[in-house]
Amino acid sequence: MFGSSEPRSKRGLAFLAAAGAALAWPAESEALPKPGTPSADARVEDPDGKTMTIKALRGRPVIVVYEDKDSKQANQALKGDLTRILKDKALKSAVVLAPVADVSEYNSWPAKGFVKDAIRDEAKKTGTTIWCDWDASFRRAFDLAPKASNVIVIGRGGAVRFAASGTLSASQRAEIEAILREEAAKPAP
Repeated sequence: MFGSSEPRSKRGLAFLAAAGAALAWPAESEALPKPGTPSADARVEDPDGKTMTIKALRGRPVIVVYEDKDSKQANQALKGDLTRILKDKALKSAVVLAPVADVSEYNSWPAKGFVKDAIRDEAKKTGTTIWCDWDASFRRAFDLAPKASNVIVIGRGGAVRFAASGTLSASQRAEIEAILREEAAKPAP
């Protein structure tokens, strides 16, 4: 572009257009909550209508794994790590594991009923409550990337300690484990 035979004004317009496009569409990692910021107080419900809010979990470290049906395989390694580390009774009693399913595209009859049944079945298999984000309000509250696996760790005091979107690396998974162990060792506020 520079040093080309294009008129200077045309090169300037092309540069401004490219810069504007870069500013208009932030990268996924820029949209996530930043570590140290207060956690959003979002609400989700289980397939039977029981609600949970992030604010109600204050005082305990929380790990949120937010996925839809197409991204649920992205962080299988993390799920294996969580199964392993939550076998530690002290961690299991201190840490809240909050898997949240982005089911916003199924928030109408009859699809919603089928999805509720499928989530109930999966929850029974895993032994964990799976929370449902029927209207994408949870995703919007945390600025999570749609159609991606998103992981957030919230500390006892309610601040975000870790946030990432996509498949996590081994070092990111180790960082999550260290944060959870550190948070679990802190005295309850």
